[in-house]
Amino acid sequence: MTAPTLLSPFTVRDLTLKNRIVISPMCQYSAVDGVVNDWHLVHLGRFALGGAGLVIVEASGVEARGRISPGDVGIWNDEQARALSRIAEFLKANGAAAGIQLAHAGRKASTRRPWDGGAELTAEDAAKGEPAWETIAPSALPFSDTYPTPRAMTSADIGEVIVAFREAARRANDAGFDVAEIHAAHGYLLHEFLSPLSNHRTDDYGGDLAGRMRFPLEVIETVRAAWPAHKPLFMRISASDYVEGGLTIEDSVAFAQAAKALGVDVVDCSSGGNTPTPPKLYPGYQVPYAQAVRQGAGVATMAVGLILNAKLAETILTEGKADLIAIARPALEDPNFAIHASAVLTGTADYGLAPTPAKSGLDRLAQSLRHMTKA
Repeated sequence: MTAPTLLSPFTVRDLTLKNRIVISPMCQYSAVDGVVNDWHLVHLGRFALGGAGLVIVEASGVEARGRISPGDVGIWNDEQARALSRIAEFLKANGAAAGIQLAHAGRKASTRRPWDGGAELTAEDAAKGEPAWETIAPSALPFSDTYPTPRAMTSADIGEVIVAFREAARRANDAGFDVAEIHAAHGYLLHEFLSPLSNHRTDDYGGDLAGRMRFPLEVIETVRAAWPAHKPLFMRISASDYVEGGLTIEDSVAFAQAAKALGVDVVDCSSGGNTPTPPKLYPGYQVPYAQAVRQGAGVATMAVGLILNAKLAETILTEGKADLIAIARPALEDPNFAIHASAVLTGTADYGLAPTPAKSGLDRLAQSLRHMTKA
């Protein structure tokens, strides 16, 4: 019997994933001074135990002012990278490739954690030891009335951020990660440059699409040069802003094509996040973007967004709409998504997806259930 596409290997550069299931970055807002801890190890490690092919660490700030909140993971210093190496090592030792998302929050930085309201940090937060910090963006336009007003970036700022991405890529490699993903989505800094809604610059980094792409492409080129040639580089985009006058899928196809030419191997196709306007949600609502980018830019894509079950994931792949499937909240609900996908798609749970200590127990469980059925 031919294995389901979802459970088949996928090779990109010198990396072969054991299946097409990717755990998407999920911010935990639980780091201290940007340093990951046992929470992050357990949170991410369970997905490796559950059989996923690739697990990507949450958005990790390339500089301190690029954090969303005081609890964000960072990779702007060596202490942070050393802590992250423990996670990369655990993931790889237990059958999953290890990825990390390199990020800068731009104008959406310096905010409270979501469960504390997510709005601009205040004097009350400062009194608790979490003061606000200056935010930067392509233009001095706040995301909303509850967010800080950023300072428009100078050419010096642009240069500093490019260097920060480069050094973050080097630290990620030293920490043992197999995949780096550049975050150019969800209203964060690189997306802010791409979108005409947030980029009102009149210099070489604004104006038409070529100008708005300039800074993100410079980041990509720099990261690709610092990231080993044998390792894959992913990029997450927001394919549409969902509002008139914003970023369109046609813009995103052109950007993906340019990014591919600079060495991006997989485009992770999300959407929205640069305005408070929410999308219309339904299972697989972002899959058409992955399909359009895959076909229009000729690049491998990853579909993400309410891909709630294995059958939907398999259909997306077999119909040629994407090459990889990223899941986030469904994995929180079911960390063994990959193992359960094998049962749904083949009729038999593949416990071989789990590392040996877990597989041993699962095999005994299956044996006990068979004996119960015969009894």
